Amino acid sequence: MYEERAARVPGAVVWTRTVTAGTAPAAPVLPDGCMDLIWCEGRLFVAGPDTRAHATGPGDGRRYAGIRFAPGAAPAYLGVPAHELRDRRTELSDLFGGAVARRLAERVDRAADPVAALEAVAVRLARAGEPPDPLLTHVVRALDAGRSVTETAAETGLGTRRLHRRSLAAFGYGPKTLARVLRLQRALALARAGVPFAETAARAGYTDQAHLSRDVRELTGETLRRLV
Repeated sequence: MYEERAARVPGAVVWTRTVTAGTAPAAPVLPDGCMDLIWCEGRLFVAGPDTRAHATGPGDGRRYAGIRFAPGAAPAYLGVPAHELRDRRTELSDLFGGAVARRLAERVDRAADPVAALEAVAVRLARAGEPPDPLLTHVVRALDAGRSVTETAAETGLGTRRLHRRSLAAFGYGPKTLARVLRLQRALALARAGVPFAETAARAGYTDQAHLSRDVRELTGETLRRLV
């Protein structure tokens, strides 16, 4: 069972997942440009930005809760460049030290409502860290609107090389990859809403349906029809 709602951290989402023991693996986690702080019964870890689908294991009878931060926000809160966590699941102790991570994990474990406790941890991290750079927020919006990397670099005044460097630290990959990931999410939303695939391709910013199919396969390892 999976549920999500808006978090108290601006732009973030709280999600919960309960995995029944012995069930088949859930659908893979797809690239979305985000990073998550995840609790799983005594463990706190960070899911870095993915460039490909992340497979989940079989049901293990555990509860999971997570805070999915908006693209570019988590590095400011965690104090680590996003590219260092790309395609990785990293223990919080590797970032904050064992003692600090243990205290935070114990706080969530012992709480009457672990989800609320995890959200409180995320709120404290957000307040203690640097606020997300509004320039990077503009980068996400521009690329998600379908603007090219060149246009986005010109709008921000960074130039393509500086935009690439800033994107690696904030998002975990360059703006071109981020644009592909955001386009994938736009396409999935349209297709899952029942929009025909050819129209989905055009509205999401692909050259044609074949281009959409290739990109989905490269980023997820699945066909669009199977994902829908």
